[in-house]
Amino acid sequence: MDAKLLDILVCPLCKSPLIYQKSAQELICKADLLAFKITDGIPVMLVDEARKLTPEDTEKR
Repeated sequence: MDAKLLDILVCPLCKSPLIYQKSAQELICKADLLAFKITDGIPVMLVDEARKLTPEDTEKR
């Protein structure tokens, strides 16, 4: 994931910063408890396709 791209990407729902989870290839929004997948190096920033996280999931990250 390009560092410059990570600097400008925000959650499409709440506009908060995202956390890059390299091992899972996801961008995490702790505010909305969503994980946006990264497919072939391209973040899929659609809320409808985001994976819902539990509060326990975000504590591990």
